[in-house]
Amino acid sequence: MTIRLLLADDQAIVRSAIAALLELEPDFEVVAQVGAGDEVVGAARAHEPDVALLDIEMPGLDGLAAAAALRQEVPGCRVLILTTFGRAGYLRRAMEAGALGFVVKDAPAERLAEAVRLVAAGERVVDPDLAAATLAGGPSPLTGRERDVLVAARDGATVAEIAGKLFLSEGTVRNYLSAAITKAGVRNRTEAVHLADERGWL
Repeated sequence: MTIRLLLADDQAIVRSAIAALLELEPDFEVVAQVGAGDEVVGAARAHEPDVALLDIEMPGLDGLAAAAALRQEVPGCRVLILTTFGRAGYLRRAMEAGALGFVVKDAPAERLAEAVRLVAAGERVVDPDLAAATLAGGPSPLTGRERDVLVAARDGATVAEIAGKLFLSEGTVRNYLSAAITKAGVRNRTEAVHLADERGWL
């Protein structure tokens, strides 16, 4: 049986290299490639892949949001997150979004191929070191709104700009930022964004 694959990665060279690697397997066929998260669902509808391999950091929707959208819109397509960022918080969020597998890009080619086959069969595949780190790290302490505010603050946006983007009052934004800083145990929002990014909370 041929396993039909969709690849989503914003780096064209990386995407092409992964596609070439996977096409060497006799039972794999790469049926679609996209470079942005918001193209994933449309490509899955058009090409009916068995497995979607999604990078996390992409323009439009990130890979985790795209995984959640696929679960909702194309439930027959299983998701394998393939990323440079082996962060514990990302793994937890990937599983919550419905992904069956989580593999880092520097894994050996044979491990990636095996992960694709297992995910296609409906089995869960997770890097054991990352799974242990996720269990040790616990869930993100941030609420959904605190996370939104920190994401909006990533590029150094002012409180007024964050408020405008999220349709909140400036006082509410300050409250969310303050809560996030306290939960992260840091001194300011720049440190809060950095820590939350590092732990995969954003």
